[in-house]
Amino acid sequence: MNYDVIIIGGGPAGLMASVAAAEGGASVLLVDKGEKLGRKLAISGGGRCNVTNRMPLDELIKHLPGNGKFLYSALSSFNNEDIIAFFEGLGIPLKEEDHGRMFPVTDSAKSVVGALLNKIKRLNVEIKVNAPVAEVLYDDERVQGIRLKSGETVHAKSVIVAVGGKSVPNTGSTGDGYAWAKKAGHTITELYPTEVPLTSSEPFIKQKTLQGLSLSDVALTAFTPKKKAIKTHRWDMLFTHFGVSGPAALRLSQYVVKALKKYNADYITVTLDVLPDDGENNVFDRLMATAKKQPDKAIRNAWKSFAPERYLLFLLEHIDLDVKTTYHQLPKDKVRAFAQMLKAFPIKIDGTLSIEKAFITGGGVSLKEIHPKALASKKMDGLYFCGEILDIHGYTGGYNITSAFVTGHAAGTDAAASAKMTE
Repeated sequence: MNYDVIIIGGGPAGLMASVAAAEGGASVLLVDKGEKLGRKLAISGGGRCNVTNRMPLDELIKHLPGNGKFLYSALSSFNNEDIIAFFEGLGIPLKEEDHGRMFPVTDSAKSVVGALLNKIKRLNVEIKVNAPVAEVLYDDERVQGIRLKSGETVHAKSVIVAVGGKSVPNTGSTGDGYAWAKKAGHTITELYPTEVPLTSSEPFIKQKTLQGLSLSDVALTAFTPKKKAIKTHRWDMLFTHFGVSGPAALRLSQYVVKALKKYNADYITVTLDVLPDDGENNVFDRLMATAKKQPDKAIRNAWKSFAPERYLLFLLEHIDLDVKTTYHQLPKDKVRAFAQMLKAFPIKIDGTLSIEKAFITGGGVSLKEIHPKALASKKMDGLYFCGEILDIHGYTGGYNITSAFVTGHAAGTDAAASAKMTE
């Protein structure tokens, strides 16, 4: 069989590329090695699918710290508001939640996947599942098609690689596309885990003292070995049996990975601030005033509004201050130490979980070798890349999926137009 466009990978980028290519009048084959399309989409957003983020474009780009500016060209043709209109046009109304995150009103990722699959079927996209690709075929600096592991060869004028990175491999993202990109002459920048939980060998972590404790609206700051702040993220976090997780930790992870490598360090200090709206002196004054108001009450009770009880007791033990102490026996140096701990409790972070356990892969196909508006290869005519295989990554919160939809739409649109021109 011959097609105008073959798309490898049935994730968000591949599905959107299929829609765009078919709407561009191309004959399209969508190939996936798994038995189901949209597997990563189906588990995104905790199974609710955070389809995009409604932030203004400049803010959106800031939340894609891994080369997000590359997307400006593609966003000029298909942006986050277009994504919202696209899904609502498919009968999937969306709702806005905190931080601009957009979810289906159904709170079901499956409804999003179902709507996309129905769309590509209506557009007569041919689908092959359980069809792993062995290689992308090139000849005379032009794409020729693909060869499946079954031995079957399928020809096409354009091939779009949308197979993801190396994160969440159970959804099919196992890094297959990097070899195909290299064969075409592309550079793969160093791969690393991003949006991934942080690990620590601190005794209180190993002893699971705080395991399962969730803290809301805190600030985590990573520091260089010379105690210079690298980055602060403010959101929720969770203590685990191996370190820390939750949105604030996930967002900090890429900076930790880079700092550990840059400084060849055994660990990076991350400080936890549970009162990010207050300065240390203000916290000290509030602690003293609160204790003074109830001079006969034990500080564990007088100060309970400053932090969750489990964390409060942990910090009091950490600075060796008896929880039964009242205002009458309260040493000011201990109050100062407690204020410091509330504002900047240090945690030695020695790494992250593996790239397979990360939500997102950092690194990928070098953007210097990709046309930003078309997502076409500068190395091989008829070859396109979209989604996580590219060296683009963002924070959790609908940013990565936006990148996938936007790059998929751009690749599909141009691949169809290019294929039609070669007729």
